Amino acid sequence: MAEQVPLPGPLTGRTALVTGGGRGIGAAIAKNLAGLGASVVICGRTRAALEHTSNDIVRRGGECIAYQCDITDLPSIEILADKIRRKFRRLDILVNNAAIAIFRTPLHALKPFEWDDIMNTNLRSVFYTMRTFVPIMVTNGGGHIINISSLAGKNPVPNAACYAASKWALNGLSYSVAEELRGSNIRVSVICPGSVDTDLSAHEGKDKSRMLTAQDIAHAVAMVATQAPQSFVSEILIRPTQKP
Repeated sequence: MAEQVPLPGPLTGRTALVTGGGRGIGAAIAKNLAGLGASVVICGRTRAALEHTSNDIVRRGGECIAYQCDITDLPSIEILADKIRRKFRRLDILVNNAAIAIFRTPLHALKPFEWDDIMNTNLRSVFYTMRTFVPIMVTNGGGHIINISSLAGKNPVPNAACYAASKWALNGLSYSVAEELRGSNIRVSVICPGSVDTDLSAHEGKDKSRMLTAQDIAHAVAMVATQAPQSFVSEILIRPTQKP
C-alpha cells in the first residue's frame, strides 16, 4: 500500500517556534500547529521532555525539531535563531509560552532570587525572543507573535504578586509592540487563560475536572495563527465554563 502523504494544512510552508514546548500548554500548542501543517521548533531546558513531544509529533506525520535552550540567556536564543535560520530560512510564528510561578507566598516573603527567576522567565525572555526573531520576520515580510499571558495579568492574585506583575507587564508589552510592528505586517496577540490543569497552576482547593486544559489554550493559538490576513485578534481571555 502506498505511503499516505499528509494533505496541506492552512499553515503549510510556515515555521513556528514554541518556547516551553516540551510539556503542558507548550506541547499542546506545538502539536496543534504541526497538525495544521507548520514546521515546528520547540525549545526548553529539559531535553527529555522536548524529545518526547518532538517524537510524538513526528510519529503523527508532522515536522518538529527540539532544541535545548535557556530563554533567559540572550546568547542561547541567538544560537537558536541561527539554527532556525540555517534550517528553515524563516520564522513565521513565535509563541512565547514558557513561564514559571510561585503561588501561596506573599510578596514580602518572596526571596529576591525568586523574583528575578520569575521576571526573567516570564518577561525578559519575551524581550529577548522578540529582539532576536522580529528582524527575521521583517525580512520575511511579516509574521505573528503570540504571547501566552494569564488572567493573573488582569486581576489581583494574592500570594502570587510577582507572577501577576510579570503577566500585567507582558500584556502591556504585547499591546505596545503590536502598534510598533503593524507597519511591518507583524501581528502581536496575547492570550490570557484562567486556571489550567498543568503543573504550573495552583490546584489546591480547585476541582481539576472544571479547570481549563492545555488543549483549550492550544485551540485558541491555532485560531489566532490561522485568521485572515486583513485583521488580527489583539487579546483573548479564556475562562472555564464552571468555576473550579
